[in-house]
Amino acid sequence: MNIKQALKLKNKLIKSIGDNTKLLQQYNTVEVGNPRPYSPVKLIGDISKSTYELVELKSKIHRANVPMFKKIFEMSELKSNIKSLQKLDCTEGKSNRDRYRMESELVLTSEISLVQRNEMIKEMENRIEELQDEMDVFNSNTEI
Repeated sequence: MNIKQALKLKNKLIKSIGDNTKLLQQYNTVEVGNPRPYSPVKLIGDISKSTYELVELKSKIHRANVPMFKKIFEMSELKSNIKSLQKLDCTEGKSNRDRYRMESELVLTSEISLVQRNEMIKEMENRIEELQDEMDVFNSNTEI
């Protein structure tokens, strides 16, 4: 199995654990005399089995990804930087932002313009796309 397949399996295991947990919570207690469509004991067993498989799979994926850690961390930090930049106020010119300060009109300036900010974000997004392409190839070609 390659990393790409392992990541798909990981997502299936996570979904299975979540689905079984919801069923467990929903059907553990039923009114006396009503049928119990799912066995909580079986569900607990299934959750435990899937959790063990998930831990093993995540460990294998983690070990196999060692050569890509720098790229993984870079991608994560770029995504974080993009989120921060998207919140950056780049207002220029007259503003009525402070409505309680009516005695004078505000004129704002920013060192990084909206256009510059958007260009920086676009460059980071392009780098993330390059990294993702490299990771896709690695994930398809690396067996675990």
